[in-house]
Amino acid sequence: MNLLVTGGAGFIGSNLIRHIINESEVSRLVNLDCLTYAGHLDNLSDLESHPKYAFEQVDLTSKSGVAEVVRRHEITHVMHLAAESHVDRSIVGPDDFIQTNVVGTFYLLEACRGFWGGNFAGRRFLHVSTDEVYGSLGSAGKFTEETPYAPNSPYSASKASSDMLVRAYHHTYRLPVLITNCSNNYGPYQFPEKLLPVVVRSAIWRRSIPVYGDGMNVRDWLFVLDHAEALWRVLRNGRTGQTYNIGGNNEWPNLRVVEQICDLIDELRPDLGGNSRRLITFVKDRPGHDRRYAIDATKVSRELDWAPKYDFAAGLRLTVSWYLDNQSWVEKIIAERRASRTNPRPAAETAMVGGR
Repeated sequence: MNLLVTGGAGFIGSNLIRHIINESEVSRLVNLDCLTYAGHLDNLSDLESHPKYAFEQVDLTSKSGVAEVVRRHEITHVMHLAAESHVDRSIVGPDDFIQTNVVGTFYLLEACRGFWGGNFAGRRFLHVSTDEVYGSLGSAGKFTEETPYAPNSPYSASKASSDMLVRAYHHTYRLPVLITNCSNNYGPYQFPEKLLPVVVRSAIWRRSIPVYGDGMNVRDWLFVLDHAEALWRVLRNGRTGQTYNIGGNNEWPNLRVVEQICDLIDELRPDLGGNSRRLITFVKDRPGHDRRYAIDATKVSRELDWAPKYDFAAGLRLTVSWYLDNQSWVEKIIAERRASRTNPRPAAETAMVGGR
């Protein structure tokens, strides 16, 4: 396969590329990323000279640019991860979310439809989405592939819209698409405004750790390498036209996650003085904050023999250790963000801890 990964310089994308690039099925792997605030080539510096790897700095909202990449690299398979993905940012400025997540997905679908020209044998288009399209759960139950969509933020609405476009291209044009909806990812190389790196950095600097509301909003946590493996199995063996939910079976209230991170930091960095939990500060809840997400991953487990390998304790320890050991990476990303004048948005260190 000549595989196109969009958003490959981001958190999930870079972990995915590193996970699959040496698979025998992959002849060429093209990373398309426009390198906004969340995309960094440093995430893949160890692959720059890899014989299978190519990088294209192209914005998804450039219709001609996307089509040219698909044509020139003779793309046969797509893993579409590129997206604006932060709920707080979507509340402050929803425009970029509509342009990238909806219009950009449309341009990518059109590029593949045009280049493949109706000859879909050996072609696949995997669209990577989120559990947030389903809305909010009560205290019981889980999202399944049949759960009706009920997005509650501009971010989740833009992802729901792109999901519907992908589905429509299958039913209208028979494009060989697959859709995945995943729960909250965590792991190395996550942009520093997200929950885990925010908590670690705040604890290191002994600054307050802001938690939305009462901190009891529940998320299902999925280690990023488990997600990468699930995506690879769906791309190769999933049934086209189908949706697969991917979850970690790790439900935790945000406050409990923050407390576990604090305890790990106290254990791994006793020089910081301990009692990091005292830094937790409750702040006003954000608008439209969904109370609970939980994924039923029975379908992907049954059909593709996938299950998470990392339990939450092991994955969290690995992740916290990585951020403690790589604060230079975190500080570099934050410095680049502050220096950027092309995409003014809330600074990373002001992001509240509230899930995705």
